[in-house]
Amino acid sequence: SVMATPRADDWSWFPALALGVSFLKCILINAYHSTDFEVHRNWLAITHSLPVSKWYHENTSEWTLDYPPLFAWFEYSLSHVAQHFDKEMLVVQNLIYTSPATILFQRLSVIVTDIVFIYAVKECCRSVREEKGSKDLLGHPFFILAALLLWNFGLLIVDHIHFQYNGFLFGILLLSVARHLQGRHLEGALLFTVLLNLKHIYLYIAPAYGIFLLRSYCFTKDNTDGSVRWSSFSPVRLVALGSIVISVGALSFGPFIAMGQLPQVLSRLFPFKRGLCHAYWAPNVWALYNMVDKALSVLGVRLKLLDVAKLPKASMTGGLVQEFQHSILPSVSPSITLICTLLSIMPAVLSIWCRPRGARGFLRCLVICALGSFMFGWHVHEKAILMAILPFSILAVESREDAGIFLMLTTTGHYSLFPLLFTAAELPIKVLLMLLFTLYSFTSLKKLFRGSLLNPLETTYLLGLVAVEILCEVVYPLSPWQHTLPFVPLLVTSVYCSLGVSYSFIRLYVSLLRQHGTDKHKQL
Repeated sequence: SVMATPRADDWSWFPALALGVSFLKCILINAYHSTDFEVHRNWLAITHSLPVSKWYHENTSEWTLDYPPLFAWFEYSLSHVAQHFDKEMLVVQNLIYTSPATILFQRLSVIVTDIVFIYAVKECCRSVREEKGSKDLLGHPFFILAALLLWNFGLLIVDHIHFQYNGFLFGILLLSVARHLQGRHLEGALLFTVLLNLKHIYLYIAPAYGIFLLRSYCFTKDNTDGSVRWSSFSPVRLVALGSIVISVGALSFGPFIAMGQLPQVLSRLFPFKRGLCHAYWAPNVWALYNMVDKALSVLGVRLKLLDVAKLPKASMTGGLVQEFQHSILPSVSPSITLICTLLSIMPAVLSIWCRPRGARGFLRCLVICALGSFMFGWHVHEKAILMAILPFSILAVESREDAGIFLMLTTTGHYSLFPLLFTAAELPIKVLLMLLFTLYSFTSLKKLFRGSLLNPLETTYLLGLVAVEILCEVVYPLSPWQHTLPFVPLLVTSVYCSLGVSYSFIRLYVSLLRQHGTDKHKQL
């Protein structure tokens, strides 16, 4: 039969899966696009029309270049293809320029650079551990992983409707992870260093990389109890890693250091003048913190314990990117968020130092670092949840417990992206794509692990997302508060989703500490 057990080297099904999703991306070419579309058009214009010395100074548009230099060179290379579509898009003064040729070029540039992502997915699938046994193709962990990654709902709407180049970037991340799973650690380190110089948000997971490579690559042996054998430290390996980081950094930042522009580049990369929360609140700890602050201030005014005139203006719900003061709870500064983030990832990072479990232990730590930074970071974009969901997909097809946590995280995290697509035309698209992806995730993982992966309470919480969607998209727009309190649907979505994301984060930590406990038990 066609669905007979595939040979390990039979990947004939993979191109069909990849081409299918590429075809869907082509159908979405004329869908809604966000301001990010204009951001990247402007960067094409800046890098094409201006000398390198002006790139990080140019501010004709409010969407100034704020990615690391390697990404600027990436835009520069794209601009040479763009000129054959429409030269007008490469004029810096042509703000909010969206000719049909420009839209076609920008959309196609995302679809074509996704080849990196497709290749990385294949490499990850090759690295999946699975029990031997005759399963049909659709029940194999590597097939399920390919579908979960290639057809990832979040990546589809963020890149191919909203507009960004995350597929290309996540491709480099997943390829780096695959290389570590394959034991090719220097290649993995090189790919991650390149990634950091393309988009600095991946600093979130740098601690996992740094400690893993230092512990599991620079030390070649362990003592019998798993502790560090200092005599096995390899200076040559450390120098190899250091030279990779320095050479890629020099290639990326060198020209700007030579021109004395490093402070200017760094001021663009780290703009701390932005507020605690992004315009749409990411579903994290600060969304809950803001909600508690809001509830206390409303209660205080009702009980006549607070004077309305003396309360700070509620700019946090105005949808603007800016700093604001909390009304009742202490206001949060960037340094507080940094401390909270470091504290949240410290146990995971320490665990791969004290009790390394190879590349899979590193992968779990990477997911926790991504999620910890998402939960406690400063001015977090809701799109950053994908940094945890995509790598976690690999663990989800290998372990029953991880599959359960993955279903909670992916369903909640993906639903929290809904406010990014707020136009009526995109409503049926996002609902249908989300439903298809979620149903596939549940049915395929349930079949793989032969049984239900969620308890009744978790299932009830996820079904609550349907009620939230009906409330936000159907009921609230018909209510009289729609015009006076337009931010309420956003607030409800963020707060409800932040409960699910927080729960997934706690579950991940519990599973990590439980593993740590069983290791100690085995020793005794």
